[in-house]
Amino acid sequence: MAWYPEGMKIHTLRSELWLPRPVAEVFPFFADTANLQRITPPWLRFEMMTQVPVEMREGALIDYRLRVRGFPIRWRSEITCWDPPRRFVDEQRRGPYRLWVHEHTFTEVEGGTRVGDTVDYAVRFGGLVQRFLVGPDLRRIFEYRKKKLQELMGR
Repeated sequence: MAWYPEGMKIHTLRSELWLPRPVAEVFPFFADTANLQRITPPWLRFEMMTQVPVEMREGALIDYRLRVRGFPIRWRSEITCWDPPRRFVDEQRRGPYRLWVHEHTFTEVEGGTRVGDTVDYAVRFGGLVQRFLVGPDLRRIFEYRKKKLQELMGR
């Protein structure tokens, strides 16, 4: 479980989607960092900096670059929980957020897999940035991701 500094305003984004494939197919797709670019919106100009394949495990570090509203961002994530095929957690170690903890869950249900995302995050510069920039951008990114996953893994 992540530790959150006292007084930090934490926002939570939740997203869920059902894919008509077993966990045995879905989890490995997410465990392959090469697939990050496939499910990231093109307007973010995502570029993996860490050489792939990455050995996914607790403590693995993943570096990438992207652009947020035209600004170049370097991001480093650390895998802080690795529990295949049920879940994993990545936490930002360097990047645009004061805090970013992203839990991915995979549950076999109804002849497929429910993919869950819970992101706890804190923004820099306060509530207006969250309300008018970060919150809407994150919702748009996760909607794109859902659509792309349905295209790639739907039947």
